[in-house]
Amino acid sequence: MTTGRALGLDLGSRRVGVALSNSSRTVATPLTVIQRAKRRSDDHEAVRALVEEWEIGVVVVGLPLSLDGSLGPAAKKARREAKELGVVTGVPVETYDERLTTVSAHQALREQGVAGHNRRDMVDMVAAAVLLQAWLDTQANAASRQPDPSAS
Repeated sequence: MTTGRALGLDLGSRRVGVALSNSSRTVATPLTVIQRAKRRSDDHEAVRALVEEWEIGVVVVGLPLSLDGSLGPAAKKARREAKELGVVTGVPVETYDERLTTVSAHQALREQGVAGHNRRDMVDMVAAAVLLQAWLDTQANAASRQPDPSAS
């Protein structure tokens, strides 16, 4: 397993929601929202700075698949941006299915009593945390299914 924290990104056209894992990669927490700049390179530099600041080992980018699981235009764009982020950040960048993360984020904030206008400001980073937590859980489940080499 790669060392360092994981950073989750929910890429939007106006904002990028950002979430961070703990050092043991078991819990995802909303971190911040990056307001999209006019130049994509500025957005990527902001992500690179977070990677450096938080000693990130992997970046997980939400892949907005169609409900049927196919790659539509938004998913293709997210894949391209994920590749660009890998070059800029110098760490592995993975994509992960983000279907319904925004819906889950709205529901969680509503259940916590966060008002509509405040919820709109927070939903992107909460969606990133929902996405990252799902990825972390998948990684933990895959690791638990691996045979233990010391058990032979």
